[in-house]
Amino acid sequence: MSNLLKFVQDEFVAKKDFPEFGAGDTITVYYEIKEGEKTRTQFFKGVVIQKRGAGVTETFTIRKMSGSVGVERIFPINMPALQKIEVNQRGKVRRARIFYFRELTGKKAKIKEKRRR
Repeated sequence: MSNLLKFVQDEFVAKKDFPEFGAGDTITVYYEIKEGEKTRTQFFKGVVIQKRGAGVTETFTIRKMSGSVGVERIFPINMPALQKIEVNQRGKVRRARIFYFRELTGKKAKIKEKRRR
């Protein structure tokens, strides 16, 4: 049964070509919003807290600070409204899910940048 599901997902779900990113990376997600008849593009820039799932059901969570309030948003990777993803900075973290990042404030909330080779 799972082989059949995997086959259908691979064949019929359109794959979008997004760059590779992981936990700790700072990314900007551009997505489309419908307001009545009009549509507009909005962006959400923040740090990736986690990536979860695989294939069609893959999601990622982004956290940003809006003033002094933390805002998190979960995006499905196959959401039709997603237009593009830009990786602004690669982060050096040692975990796949950085939930400890929620409690950090000020200078402690900085994530070191990965050195490029």
